Amino acid sequence: MLSLHEIEILLQRWPRHLQEIVLELRNLIAAVAPDASEVLRWGGLSYFHEGRGGIVSAGICQIEIRDEHVRLAFIHGAFLPDPCHLLDGNQKSKRFIRITSYDDAPWDDLKELILPASKFDPRLTPSK
Repeated sequence: MLSLHEIEILLQRWPRHLQEIVLELRNLIAAVAPDASEVLRWGGLSYFHEGRGGIVSAGICQIEIRDEHVRLAFIHGAFLPDPCHLLDGNQKSKRFIRITSYDDAPWDDLKELILPASKFDPRLTPSK
């Protein structure tokens, strides 16, 4: 995990309500995928399994901070089970969920998306 100082620098320009969402997502990801590597990339936080490959090939998820919301994005989201139909997006594989409010975030459902993402290996899945 990154140091608290690095996270504070990332979050300092964002409103408090978005900071709270990011911090809770970090906690959730750490609980579900404790062996994940966390890096600063593309203006947000990226999580991946270092032993399986790089940020994209072994990607678990990304926390992207936008002006009005936080996105939890899954580079291989098109291949993940989504029983609550939370994922949005029309790229080849990447899907995301917008989180605008800490209180309204579906935390348990997000955990159920992160878990299979942490186990997903694109080398074992035919492309769509």
